[in-house]
Amino acid sequence: MKKRLLSIFTLILPILTFAQEVGIDQKIDQAFGDATGWFVNFIFYQIPFTDTISVYWVLFPLIIGAIYFTIYFNFINFSGFLTSVNIVRGKYDGLEGRENHKVEAGKSSFTDEPDNPDTIRVEGHDGEVSHFQALTAALSATVGLGNIAGVAIAVSIGGAGATFWMIIAGLLGMASKFVECTLGVKYRDIAEDGTVYGGPMYYLTKGLKNKTLGKVLATLFAIFVIGGSFGGGNMFQVNQAVQLFEHMTGGQESFIFGYRWVFGLVMAVLVAIVIIGGIKKIAKVTDKIVPFMVAIYVAASLFVIFANFNMIGDAFAQIFNGAFSPEGIAGGAVGVLIQGFRRAAFSNEAGIGSSSIAHSAVKTKYAASEGMVALLEPFIDTVVVCTMTALVLIITGSLTGVGPANDAEAILMTSGAFGSAISWFPYVLTVAVILFAFSTMISWSYYGFQGWAYLFGRSKKMEYLYKTIFCLFVIVGAAASLNSVIGFSDAMIFAMMVPNMVGLIILAPKVKEELTKYMKAIKGE
Repeated sequence: MKKRLLSIFTLILPILTFAQEVGIDQKIDQAFGDATGWFVNFIFYQIPFTDTISVYWVLFPLIIGAIYFTIYFNFINFSGFLTSVNIVRGKYDGLEGRENHKVEAGKSSFTDEPDNPDTIRVEGHDGEVSHFQALTAALSATVGLGNIAGVAIAVSIGGAGATFWMIIAGLLGMASKFVECTLGVKYRDIAEDGTVYGGPMYYLTKGLKNKTLGKVLATLFAIFVIGGSFGGGNMFQVNQAVQLFEHMTGGQESFIFGYRWVFGLVMAVLVAIVIIGGIKKIAKVTDKIVPFMVAIYVAASLFVIFANFNMIGDAFAQIFNGAFSPEGIAGGAVGVLIQGFRRAAFSNEAGIGSSSIAHSAVKTKYAASEGMVALLEPFIDTVVVCTMTALVLIITGSLTGVGPANDAEAILMTSGAFGSAISWFPYVLTVAVILFAFSTMISWSYYGFQGWAYLFGRSKKMEYLYKTIFCLFVIVGAAASLNSVIGFSDAMIFAMMVPNMVGLIILAPKVKEELTKYMKAIKGE
């Protein structure tokens, strides 16, 4: 297998170098854009409200769904917060050892009622990773460039008030995340070797009574998640990381200028080393990288904020005063978009369904326990990290003038804001961006492979085929011009929401049953 990979890399590198030099990659990108533009335009169609404000239609199902789940589950995003923290801390791990968890054929492990035959053998399985590892594996796919670049674009367009709407989106998204990740565990499947397969493909197929509808929705989701993994979860990440790295090492004078494929090759090798090991290996990497990088980023943000302590009150005043102005509302809508799936991190992908794939591998016999853990994800990603970025940009005065034209400039805008207070931090931020991109890629490789396995089978041959293609796309993403390709793949990520949200609404009562069981167990009933 290693020899095959080496041969493929040897063949593709000269092609990439030639394509870069003569601009063939740009022509291919243009042709691809012409062929797929209809799909991108449909997914990102904007509904005009006024002469200046238009909102993407895909935001409505996400926001309306999040509000519905918040109300239906009695504001679980707030009432369950402390319980969620305690689950991650391991306070309720003892519940997993109770004798009444033993699986009996034809009956639920919790009650004497008939059980779903597809999930009987799963309930007694320990899973593959801990609650904390499942959380960090999912967070690694969401905390990243969207928090650094996406926020800069949102607040530069909509003003400080955009921050308020991002926080609201994050808080509401906690309920959506709870629902989809509970379902991910409840309807997960276990291979004979103990590998866990879960996510929307499985709860749409197993959970919906109309099996035809379930299979159609699951197939659509699998196609979209594969496309999203190659684009927004892969090529976009490495493309932005190499741009910032090139800028910080001298721009056109950089030793990597004209040889971006070398950066991509190094990243591809590192990604391959991790993803060949599966979710356990991914989780072991992410549970170290993610907390460390988030801690550094938040610490630097807090330093900038408290170093300008006298400006904090004014910054929050700008956020709240600007939240209800026309430009604030427009910026909030754009912020939800940019912070979201078009830039690989929509408030931790709440409602899209991707994170439920990582959470489904958790070691638990209570599906709702992981749903509770998952609701922390939007809080960390959007309410904490994104707000920190926004405050730094506001306090350092980085919002004056014309905003960034693209994500690369947005990253530089955030880097400059930190650099104005901590001269050496832009270099640390460069390392953080590369690590965030890396962790996002390895997690999205897992998401894409789950969709791939659902469509093409779980054989080792198909697994290595997907992972080989994924690693090749890392190199392509670093070297090529990818505007249209990224637009299409990001549209596929947004499209994941459509089949997923249909399933979430229909299966919400099942989630409530799981929540009731778990809360009774916590209370000792």
